[in-house]
Amino acid sequence: MRKESTVVIDAPGRDQGKVFRLKEMPASRAEAWATRLLLALSRNGVQVPDNFFDMGMAGVAAMGVRAIGGIPWDQAQPLLIEMMSCVRIQPKADEPRIVRDLIDRGDDGDDIEEIATRVKLREEVITLHTGFSIAGFLSKSREAAERTGTGDDTATSAGASAP
Repeated sequence: MRKESTVVIDAPGRDQGKVFRLKEMPASRAEAWATRLLLALSRNGVQVPDNFFDMGMAGVAAMGVRAIGGIPWDQAQPLLIEMMSCVRIQPKADEPRIVRDLIDRGDDGDDIEEIATRVKLREEVITLHTGFSIAGFLSKSREAAERTGTGDDTATSAGASAP
C-alpha cells in the first residue's frame, strides 16, 4: 500500500486552513521520475558526486533539490508538474471522505493561491517519498556548517544582515 499524508496549511494567506492529501507515486513511476531528474542534471553539467549512490535517500534528494536550479525550465517543468500529481485537495476540512484532484488552470479558480503553498506541498511530496524532511535536512546542514565555520556569509545566509 502506498504511503499517504495530510497537509493542513497554517501559514497566513489565501490558502490558510486548506487541507491537502498526498499519495506516494507507484515505485515504477517514482523511479522514472528520479531517473529523469538525474539525467537532466547530468545533461546540464550539474556535478553528481562520486559517492552519489552511497549518500542515501536524504543526501540524494537534498542534492537534487539544490541542483534543480541548474536545469532549463523546459526540462524542470514536467518534473514539477508530475510532483503535483501526488497532491489532491480535501475541499471541506471537516469531511475527510471527500477528496478530489486539484484545479490548476492558472486563473482565479485554482485550488492553490499562494506560491508558498506550492513550495510547501512539493517539500511534503519529497518527504513522503524519501521519509525525511528536506527543510530539516537543509537546516541541520546549515547549522553544522555554521558550527564548523564552513558556511558562507552571503546576504541569504542565516544570521547575515543587510548593510
